[in-house]
Amino acid sequence: MSIVPSPAPQTGRERVLADAAARGIPIEIVARTAANSIEEAAAALGIEQASIIKSLVVKRHDGTFLFALVPGDRQISWPKLRAVVGVNKLQLPTPEVALEATGYERGTITPFGSSSPWPVFADQRMAGRISMGAGERDYGAWVDADDLIRGFDATVADISD
Repeated sequence: MSIVPSPAPQTGRERVLADAAARGIPIEIVARTAANSIEEAAAALGIEQASIIKSLVVKRHDGTFLFALVPGDRQISWPKLRAVVGVNKLQLPTPEVALEATGYERGTITPFGSSSPWPVFADQRMAGRISMGAGERDYGAWVDADDLIRGFDATVADISD
């Protein structure tokens, strides 16, 4: 009997790139400096805060999850998101639960390569070339918002304030 070694675990970046390729979405992963805020990150990248997209994993009452994508200069609107999703209760999970649900730590979360393919809800203001988490610390992903929305069949709505 021969033993076949299991494949080496993929890095977050490798998962992101593989998922983007499978969806036909052009994406660029770049090294980035650590930032303590959206303001710092935008300044370091030389872009507007709105071009940095926060990928939030959100827990539903039934224990399932979804991704909410919100421009960096805005905050998630819980009443708006609940109305779009059609539920009474949503919450941000603990960092440990978010990691278990996506395979990514907070600050690196992205729908690309998530360990589970949760539905994606994108704020209607998300547009143009955007920067977002790349599945690993010290890296960011650049992608066209329309490509991301199309590739994930995302629900686009007003979900932020």
